[in-house]
Amino acid sequence: MKTVDGEDPPRILHFNPRLKGDWSGKPVIEQNTCYRMQWGSALRCEGWKSRADEETVDGEVKCEKWIRDDDNGSEESKTTWWLNRLIGRKKKVTLDWQYPFAEGKLFVLTLRAGLEGYHVNVDGRHITSFPYRTGFVLEDATGLSLKGDLDVHSVFAASLPNSHPSFDPQKHLERLSKWKAPPLPNGNVELFIGILSAGNHFAERMAVRKSWMQHKLIKSSNVVARFFVALSGRKEVNVELKKEADYFGDIVIVPYMDNYDLVVLKTVAISEYGVRTMAAKYIMKCDDDTFVRVDSVIKEAKKYGDKSMYIGNMNYYHKPLRDGKWAVTYEEWPEEDYPPYANGPGYIISSDIAQFIVAEFEKHKL
Repeated sequence: MKTVDGEDPPRILHFNPRLKGDWSGKPVIEQNTCYRMQWGSALRCEGWKSRADEETVDGEVKCEKWIRDDDNGSEESKTTWWLNRLIGRKKKVTLDWQYPFAEGKLFVLTLRAGLEGYHVNVDGRHITSFPYRTGFVLEDATGLSLKGDLDVHSVFAASLPNSHPSFDPQKHLERLSKWKAPPLPNGNVELFIGILSAGNHFAERMAVRKSWMQHKLIKSSNVVARFFVALSGRKEVNVELKKEADYFGDIVIVPYMDNYDLVVLKTVAISEYGVRTMAAKYIMKCDDDTFVRVDSVIKEAKKYGDKSMYIGNMNYYHKPLRDGKWAVTYEEWPEEDYPPYANGPGYIISSDIAQFIVAEFEKHKL
């Protein structure tokens, strides 16, 4: 995945086997994803086989069983295995295996990408499977990193992309035609969704395109979603952004330099686009790391009919900060409390409120 300046690269798959677990002191295999230092929910394999009712990955269990120090049944299985073979019992005998890694022991690890997730085999035996997560796909991989107390003898890779999209963007875009935005409808739309994004947030936009923007209401143009992106101070970022906008057809480039203090201008641009270009009944603003349940949003908005509407996670009697990064001066807001407002990651307004915002902005009252 694309690296953001000054940050560690995202981890599409973090495979972390440890001979002594972080808190248990016992062998463990942990798998996870990480983006911008935000870790997902870890999958931990600690020697117990996944439950029979747990979802599988391409038919494989997420965790296989291995012999644990506190497994009372393991000694019995070792002492009775040969006896069961000699007397020819018909009942299938289960042979337990040790933890697949040991200090000073050579091993061959195979990582395979299936339809539903990754599968790890050690010395030919399946150990664990990790389901894919939205936005973390193998086609976006830029490299393989091996760290820790590990002596690598050889690495062999097959069926991986030859270059990363940031190195060969046009070749990468040619593979992604199915993520293009559908054409705008001739008539009005029920909901317009404006998504705040930044020029170098290609990975975030692709995650949105591949997830909730595939909703049938968006694909049929009953709901329209567009990214709103300001210009970057780096020419190469703007060049790639223009190519991306031309290809996918879902980006509105607003004509000013990207700056947090000017984020309100993106909100105004979303309102203007929603009422003048789309003539939408409802307008939603969200961020590019927000997951939108499109059908639930429309269902909630319809409860209010034609009334003026402002829906979101509302804040009441919130006081402005007067110092620090998020400081608001008395000239900007002299009152002790803000009026009620919704948190920025996502809120919905009716078209009449959006029209009012645009009109007040044009009168220089905002």
